[in-house]
Amino acid sequence: MTNVALDYVVPGPALAPFVTLFYLFRADVAAFDEIERADHAQLRFQLLPAAAVYHFADGKRVRSAHHHFVGPTSGAVRTCVAGPIRTFGMGLTPAGWEALTGIDADKALNCVLDAADRLGLVAGDIAAALDPCATAEAMAAIASPRLEALIGVGHAATLSFVRAVDAWLVDDPSPDIETLVAATGLSRRQVERRCNALYGAPPKLLARKYRALRAAVALADGLEPPDAFYDQSHMIREIKQFTGLTPRKMRDPGMLAKLTIAQRRALEGRVSPIISDT
Repeated sequence: MTNVALDYVVPGPALAPFVTLFYLFRADVAAFDEIERADHAQLRFQLLPAAAVYHFADGKRVRSAHHHFVGPTSGAVRTCVAGPIRTFGMGLTPAGWEALTGIDADKALNCVLDAADRLGLVAGDIAAALDPCATAEAMAAIASPRLEALIGVGHAATLSFVRAVDAWLVDDPSPDIETLVAATGLSRRQVERRCNALYGAPPKLLARKYRALRAAVALADGLEPPDAFYDQSHMIREIKQFTGLTPRKMRDPGMLAKLTIAQRRALEGRVSPIISDT
């Protein structure tokens, strides 16, 4: 695929606990049909009139509003959009999802929500302000203060829990849930309930997801993946589930996957490893 560009912007300190990265995606193509890996939730503003159609891993096929949330995903997603495309978006941390939508993430797993239903007229106001901007940096500067006002204050307990879960996912390719229970001071049942509400999945599925994504990035970097799978067949199944590609194809993925991996890796040290390493 030619004439495709993806630019990332790291959010400022006030938004970093709520937004993983801002991005501007442009594609001068007649039609875009690509596989996106399993990921955090997203907030996207389509700045050209085409809507997206998402084919989720659980079989759902959903047509989006122009400005929309994509809930956290449990597997690779096929995304189809008529071109040309100009989309400004952002990944949402679990705390960002909660603050902006107020919906338990497991109720929106593999789903699309109209941004206007959650943000009201602010969604259209943000899109209108973004439209004349030429760069991702300018768009991030426009969006940031509006998002900060929407998020507000008072998220300390959620942020503490998310930091504990993210550290648990990063520190060990096959983490033990009892380690997370100890780190949070909650019961196992409370941990599972809170993970479902914030991440859209229980700890076991989260561990599988991020283990597979780290392995996929290692393969794309020409490295051997962590020795964290039962056997070769297990690794193939897991990587295919969460990236849509086999390990062989991950060594030379499509353009979108290459852009995503290369640019996230370039941000290593500036963002959490759960972003740069997956």
